[in-house]
Amino acid sequence: MLVVRLVERRDIDALIALAAQAVPRLTNLPEWREGLEARIESTRASLEREIATPGDEVYMFSLEDTVAGRLVGTATLRAQAGSGQAYYTYRRETMIHASPGLGLRQEVDVLSFSHEISTATQLCALAVAPEYRDDLEAVALLRRARLAFIKQHPQRFAHWCAVAFAGVLDARGRSPFWESVGRHFFDRDFAEINFHAGRRAKSFVAEMMPQLPLYEELLTPEAREVIGETHVAHRHARQAMLDEGFKPGRHIDIFDAGPVLTARAQRLRTVAESRGCTLAPGEPGPDAPCALVARSGLDDFRVVSAPAVLDPDGGAHLGASARRALGMESGGRLQLVPPRSTVEER
Repeated sequence: MLVVRLVERRDIDALIALAAQAVPRLTNLPEWREGLEARIESTRASLEREIATPGDEVYMFSLEDTVAGRLVGTATLRAQAGSGQAYYTYRRETMIHASPGLGLRQEVDVLSFSHEISTATQLCALAVAPEYRDDLEAVALLRRARLAFIKQHPQRFAHWCAVAFAGVLDARGRSPFWESVGRHFFDRDFAEINFHAGRRAKSFVAEMMPQLPLYEELLTPEAREVIGETHVAHRHARQAMLDEGFKPGRHIDIFDAGPVLTARAQRLRTVAESRGCTLAPGEPGPDAPCALVARSGLDDFRVVSAPAVLDPDGGAHLGASARRALGMESGGRLQLVPPRSTVEER
C-alpha cells in the first residue's frame, strides 16, 4: 500500500535519488545532500514548534510503498514562500500609452518585478520515482496529502496557497525566456542558474535583475510565446491543480516564465470537502469506493487512499491494510475526503 508521511532522516538517500531523476530538474528539490538534510532537519524542527502564525516552517513529505519497502515520492510545504527572503516573480500587467492630442492609445504588456507571493504557503518539490509517474492515484495521493495536512493544522499556514510549475524548455534544455531576459544580466545558462537557485534563495536574482518593468514586445518571439506556459511533463499536474481549485493569475517564474497558480486554502476541494470522523470497527465491504483518509495528528500524520464507508454516526470503516498503514485502532480520530469524479491527476 502507498502511504504519505512526514519525512524522516532515514529517507535521505532515496530523496537524493528522486532529486536526480526529476524531469525537469526542480529548483526546490536540488540533488544536494547537505541541502536535503537541512530540509529534513527543518521539518523535524517545525513539527516541534508551537505555531500561532506561519513563519519559516518547512514540512517535507515522503510517499512510501509499504509492499516494496521503499520511498517512491516526495513533496514539500513551505509555510510562507518568502519567509526570511522574498520570493520573487514577474507579474504581468498592462500599461496604457495615450496621446489625446494625436488621438493615439496603445495597450502594452509588461513584466513587473514582484514579491507578492512571499506571504503565501507554497506547495513545491513534488517528485516521484520514474516507474510511478504514470500511476495517477499515487501522484494524486502525494499531491493532496499536503492539503489534508493544511486542513488539520490551519494555524501553521497562510490563508492562501501558491504553486509554481516549470516553464517550457527547448530540445536542448534551454529556456527561451531565460535566453531573452536573464542571460543578459547573469551570463549563465539556464541549467546553471537553476542549479545555483536550488542551493540559494532566489532573492539573489534581485541583486542582478532589472527593477523596472520589462516590455514584452521587446523580448524575442520565442520568449513571448512561452510566457505562462507549462513544461510538457507538468501539464497534467497543472490541470490537476486547476481541478483542485487553484486559479491562473498574473504571476510567472522569474527564470523560465512558468505559471504560478494561487488559491484560498479553504476553497481548495480537498480542504473544503474534508470531514473529521472516528475509526469504527468493521470492514467497508467489497464495493466501497476509495477515499482519501488521513490520520489526525502532527508528527504521526499519515495519509492513504483506500476503500472507506462513512456511517450516519460519523464512524469510518476501513480495511485492515489501511488501518495498518495508518497505524490506527478503532476509536482513533481521522480525516476523510469522500471520492469525487474529476479529471485525474505531477
